[in-house]
Amino acid sequence: MKGRFYGDDAPGEEKFRRQRRAPQGRRRVAALTAEGEDTSEDDVIARLKALGHVTEVLAELKSGKEATAYVARGPRGTLLLKLYRDLQARSFQRDEVYRAGVYIPDARAAKAMAGRSRKGLEMLHQGWVCAEYTHLWHLWEAGLNVPEPLVGPSPFDYSATAPAVLMRLIGHEDQPAPRLSEASLTPEEARRAWDQALSGMADMLRLGYAHGDYSTYNLLWWENTVTIIDFPQLTTRQNPHFRDLLARDAQSLATSFRRHGVQASGDATLREVQRRALGPGPTPRVLLP
Repeated sequence: MKGRFYGDDAPGEEKFRRQRRAPQGRRRVAALTAEGEDTSEDDVIARLKALGHVTEVLAELKSGKEATAYVARGPRGTLLLKLYRDLQARSFQRDEVYRAGVYIPDARAAKAMAGRSRKGLEMLHQGWVCAEYTHLWHLWEAGLNVPEPLVGPSPFDYSATAPAVLMRLIGHEDQPAPRLSEASLTPEEARRAWDQALSGMADMLRLGYAHGDYSTYNLLWWENTVTIIDFPQLTTRQNPHFRDLLARDAQSLATSFRRHGVQASGDATLREVQRRALGPGPTPRVLLP
């Protein structure tokens, strides 16, 4: 089935189509859940409920440059709801280095995105969200330690949730997994986390990916296991900046692990990742029909 990554209407979009408005930034939980007499439920949350993905938004978990993560509930249990800000409202807007080498067959769409027209920004926004789902499904099926995506794997399904990405929450509802940048580790745990982080980066490289923002800020620590998160900027070998992004990931990983007592240079980290990428990968997961 043909996916809708740029500009196509998602299922049910006509019913929930928003009028033109100011760019949407960070949404507070009260605004999402219609708490208070003078507020109405956020239209994205209303659509997710209508599609059967979400029943309740519980709390804000983390707010970043592009999106805010919330703890929510749905028919499949506790989940993480990642809600992207509109492109114009993000502190990180220029994503050309990550999209370099990506072929867009629709010439008009490519021109609109390059010119960053209103329609082009809408397409970029939709593409950024769908890219995270696409990469998340690929990595999950390949057996990597990443959160389980909860919509898809068909683009027809997950394009309907934009600007939201839904995935299994790592940790518990009342105790989500911390990022490694915030975790307190013993020396033994730090060595174990470092080894898993190297293997995770090598597993992505084996699949032809560079993460693009790989550090302890995008690694979770739960039950002595590292889980990789944040994938919209994931890039492939077709990107002319691939080697530079890979080297930058290695340096970022090495630098961010120093607070845990791990001392390694970016060059040594990159060599070790490349060495591990030559070995066997994790066991792929089998999706049930």
